[in-house]
Formats: sequence, structure tokens, C-alpha cells
Amino acid sequence: MELIQNFRNIKNQIKILNPNVNLIAVTKGQNMDKIKFILEEEHLHFGENKVQEAYLKWSDILNINKNINLHLLGKLQSNKAKDAFNLFNYIHSLDSEKLAKIFSNLEKNSLRKIKYFIQVNIGNESQKSGINTSSVSDFVQFCQKDLKLNILGLMCIPPVNDSPESYFLKLKELNEHNNLKDLSMGMSDDFKTAIQSGSTYVRIGTLIFGKRSN
Repeated sequence: MELIQNFRNIKNQIKILNPNVNLIAVTKGQNMDKIKFILEEEHLHFGENKVQEAYLKWSDILNINKNINLHLLGKLQSNKAKDAFNLFNYIHSLDSEKLAKIFSNLEKNSLRKIKYFIQVNIGNESQKSGINTSSVSDFVQFCQKDLKLNILGLMCIPPVNDSPESYFLKLKELNEHNNLKDLSMGMSDDFKTAIQSGSTYVRIGTLIFGKRSN
């Protein structure tokens, strides 16, 4: 089956580049009829953009398979934070003090702890979410020291029409400056460059599932 071959091909390419990199299979817009084939490959990392869509698709499966790690990749509204906290293992789009404080309070009242990436607006683009590059260090300190959140590292989406390498290397530099270990960067079009630039989590949908019709 083409989908399975796509998945195995990506896994092999990542293994050659760096076997320690985590592949997040991005399943936004995909139904379980397709996703089940990746589950049957015993893959454990999956990414979604919307809380409600993820809840409808994954709730029952997560109750059965506790080993699955669900990653929230998209912009998160504060009114959806509690639902996201209860469903996801990783948040890749932490981008405001307000959101960070909400997660901190949720963790104080729960045994559940989740893992966070801080989204950085690496190209300083007005239309994109993320912490400004000049504010990253202060925000990391705030999240780690004041709120006691488990910040794994930084995340970015480079400007569409530019070569991504310089942005990936800039994010890596920011990551190292803040003594963070993981980097969430790289998608279907640029994952090889991202891995070569130090990424430890790549987010791939199109190369596995094909282009979405929606």
C-alpha cells in the first residue's frame, strides 16, 4: 500500500540522517481509515492542529493504547487549553504568558504533566504566532523558573518563500543559548534540512498521507 510505503520511506530517510530524531505523523484532516495503517506500524507519535478534531478522532484510541503520544501543533486558544491539557502529551505552540499561566495552574491541580515547545516567530512575521526572537530567553525563564513547566525546546515555522536553513540554524542557536535540548522544526518540504540543522522532532503529513483535498 502506498501510504505504508511512504511512511517506511520517511522513517528510513530519517534513520539515515539521524536515528534519534522523532517523527510526528501529522494526521490533521485525515480519518482513522488511513491513520490505522500507521498505528499498525506501531508508530506512537501523532500530530493534530485542532483540539476538537483531535478529541473526536483520538479519545477512544488513547483509552486503549496508553503509549501513543499526541502532539498539538496548531495555534491554541486559551479557552481550549484545558481540553488540550487533558488530551495531548506535547504542546508545540506555547506562545504567550497567558497560555503558560493556564497550563501551570492546570498542572498544579493535577497529577498530569505534559511537555512543551515554545513557538518562536523566527522570521518576525506579522501574520504568524510565536514569541519574538528578542523575547525568547525571558519567556523560557518565566516558564521554567516561575511556572515550573517542562520546556523541552523551541519550535518554529520558517517563512514560506525563504530558504529555511538560516532560520533553523537561528532557532538552534537560541535553543542552545537557553540550554534546551530538543527542537521541533521541519515539515514535509524541509525536514532533511531541519534534521541537518539539529531538529529532534519533525512534523510530516503530506509525504505520508498525500495532499489533503480540504
